[in-house]
Amino acid sequence: MSTRSNRPFDYLQIVRFGSVGVLNSAFGYTVILIALWLGNGDVVSNLIGYIAGLVLSFALNSQWTFGGTKNVSASLVARYAGTFLVAYAVNLGIVLTARSTGLMNGPMIHLLGICAYTILFYLGSVYFVFAENTQVSIKNRHAINGQSEPR
Repeated sequence: MSTRSNRPFDYLQIVRFGSVGVLNSAFGYTVILIALWLGNGDVVSNLIGYIAGLVLSFALNSQWTFGGTKNVSASLVARYAGTFLVAYAVNLGIVLTARSTGLMNGPMIHLLGICAYTILFYLGSVYFVFAENTQVSIKNRHAINGQSEPR
C-alpha cells in the first residue's frame, strides 16, 4: 500500500501561502506584542492577535493564494473558521503547556505556537477549506464539463 499522494505539489501556492503567512504572522505577532504591552495576559493577547490576523489571512488567501474565490459562501467561511480554531487550539496548547511547565515564558513562546499554527492551517486550507480551488479539482471540473484546462 502506497502512502504517497497522487496530488501534484503546487510550488506557487506554497510560496503564496508562505508570503501571506509571513505577512499575517508579522501582523499578528505585532498585535500580540501591543496587547501584551497594554497589560493583557498571554491568552487574551494571543487571541486578539490571531483574530486580527484571521481577517487579513482570509482576504489574502481566498483571493490570491487559492486562485480567487469568486463566491464567499457561509460554508467557506465556516470551514475557514473551523480550520483556524483547530490550528489555534494547537497553538494555544503549546503556549499554555510551555508556560505551565516552566519551559518558556513570555513573547518567545508565541513564535513556536505560530510555527505549529501555520503548518496546520496550510494543510487544512489546501485539503479542506479551499480544496475546490486546487489544480486537481479545477482539472477534474473541466474534464467533467468537457472543457479544456484553463491556462
